[in-house]
Amino acid sequence: MSVRGMLDGKVVMVTGASSGIGAGTARLLAAEGAAVILLARRADMLEVLLKEIVATGGRATAVTGDVVRPDDVRRAVDTAVDTYGHLDAAFNNAGWSTAGTLLHETDDSVFDQIIDVNVRGVWNCLKYEVPAMLATGGGSVVNTASVAGVMATGTASPYIAAKHAVVGLTRAAADEYGQQGVRVNSLIVGSTRTELMKEVLQEHPELEEPFVARSMQRRMAAPKEVAEAAVWLCSDRSSFVTGAAMAVDGGWTGR
Repeated sequence: MSVRGMLDGKVVMVTGASSGIGAGTARLLAAEGAAVILLARRADMLEVLLKEIVATGGRATAVTGDVVRPDDVRRAVDTAVDTYGHLDAAFNNAGWSTAGTLLHETDDSVFDQIIDVNVRGVWNCLKYEVPAMLATGGGSVVNTASVAGVMATGTASPYIAAKHAVVGLTRAAADEYGQQGVRVNSLIVGSTRTELMKEVLQEHPELEEPFVARSMQRRMAAPKEVAEAAVWLCSDRSSFVTGAAMAVDGGWTGR
């Protein structure tokens, strides 16, 4: 008897798919039977991930683009519908931040870029994903937030503001579309040992101890641990979960 994946027959879009949590989630989605639309800015890394998924028997299509540009997001959603016939779920994971500075010392251009990628990017995705899901009776959207979306986390005011906005957008969209079959949730992600995190720690090894100390488990997450939560929320197994800010943070926000 063949074993069915929890997302067999589903089509799922992943933004920020070229590395880290996005890539880890794309791999797991494909392993669970989904056809995956991979959206990210780095075409070379997308191609590597695409070949990996296909080589392991999965289905995927890569779209190079930036979530800040509405036309790029629309093109990715259109690709999902044109290629596979529908869009059932989306993991809006693309995000950006920079080293923290005090609010009054933060350049306006840094604030603008953090808000653009983290908030406008999610806004653009919701605008095009939700109608595609409504057209086929509903679906599930998962937005990557952060512990910074529910609490202050040091000198990172633009990022904290942006991720609080992601949590708010998630709840608003969940309320607006809940009766039409579209669920919308966010992930409150703690420190995760992504490629970017590894680069940061190579340059600033003194940061590892504070990151680790925030977790009740005294460690960082592996990208796949966050991916497991995202995949579950994309699946029908979470059918009565919407408007939630689900903590995947090793207990950081439980202190």
